[in-house]
Amino acid sequence: MTLFAAAALGVGAMIGAGIFALMGEAGAIAGSATWISFLIAGGVAFLSGYSMARLGARYPAAGGIVEYLTQGYGVGLVSGALSILLYISALVALAMVAKTFGSYAVAMMPVDASPTWVNGLADLVIITFVLINLEGAREVARSEGLIVGIKVLILIAFAIAGLYFAQPRLFSPSLYPPMNQVLFSLAITFFAFEGFRVITNTAEDMPDPARTLPRAMLLAIGLVTALYLLVSFSVFGNLDVADIVKAKDYALAEAARPAFGEAGFTIVAIAALISTASSINANLYAVTNVTYELAKEGELPSAFGRPFGRSREGLLISAALIVLAIDFMRLSEIAAVGSITVLIVHLGVHIGHLRLRTETGASLPMIWLAILATMVTIGFAVYYLSQNSPLIVWLVAAALATALSAEGLLHRIKGRRIQTRTP
Repeated sequence: MTLFAAAALGVGAMIGAGIFALMGEAGAIAGSATWISFLIAGGVAFLSGYSMARLGARYPAAGGIVEYLTQGYGVGLVSGALSILLYISALVALAMVAKTFGSYAVAMMPVDASPTWVNGLADLVIITFVLINLEGAREVARSEGLIVGIKVLILIAFAIAGLYFAQPRLFSPSLYPPMNQVLFSLAITFFAFEGFRVITNTAEDMPDPARTLPRAMLLAIGLVTALYLLVSFSVFGNLDVADIVKAKDYALAEAARPAFGEAGFTIVAIAALISTASSINANLYAVTNVTYELAKEGELPSAFGRPFGRSREGLLISAALIVLAIDFMRLSEIAAVGSITVLIVHLGVHIGHLRLRTETGASLPMIWLAILATMVTIGFAVYYLSQNSPLIVWLVAAALATALSAEGLLHRIKGRRIQTRTP
């Protein structure tokens, strides 16, 4: 995992279902000011990325965030519950990405957009990338570099062409909603960035993680932020907000119609397929390393850590759980639950980092900024959803309760005492 291979993995994980499937959802809240939401979300991701990169440079491990939680809190209830919550959110996110792949694929096929077709194609893409991941980190990096290059080129071409044909009046500040609406959309736009965490899982495969990991993290986040801003201007410059909300899950493809007609729709839809496939590839690699670390710490059964091919059995178990989620969960709820649960895990990592700052050499103001930015993002998301989609708040609470209960049960079954780490 070189600098550019790790950065490509992060870009691949970020530019997935988020930008393609959630543009309409974000636009419904933030309107033509959605680009501001992406800019702020990129700032939140940058602060989180800084904190995690410093932790990763000091504690390079395949488990990434799981290792940082263990270092910050010791092997106990807090680190265990947050680690299990991370695993749950990763499975949920992968299910959403796969369902987005299925939706775009069906839209391009002469078949009815039935759940059977969508779920079947989603299951198929998961199985395909499980086979690639079984070949090990080198094959993941090789395939990811190719996929990321293709989809980034398509998105850049789309953004530049879209800006050329854009109508400036459509994203005039006079059409912006109140600023609180933009802040309410942060949880949605942040989901388009949350894949950057997979870079932390590559540390064990890096020859010099202390030097390479921070650079790869910040490079990936910076590139993706710039690309999201270009795409936002292109989309909202070619369609009014009502049309974007109507198009919803395929807003980017729909935004290509005014300039390029049906051919533009098809090209962007293909880019969506490539992007979601790339995101699945990167995130399956990361979740396998997470389950290995959890199994090593005793937070999951040892079967998750046993070798299988050039990977581990955790990959197969996780894939089976993802397929179940694909077949039984709805896309919109998955996105909101996945985003908020990931933010909660990030918050736990940054708070734990405060105890480790002398070891990581991180800037104290930067860690506090990461904590505050994450708390504010969670707060706006929970407030908005409690007013408009209270079921999602209950689902997040259920995910937290599940993680805490599972951790407590595992400790009771194994008879393990809580171990507190002394820095």
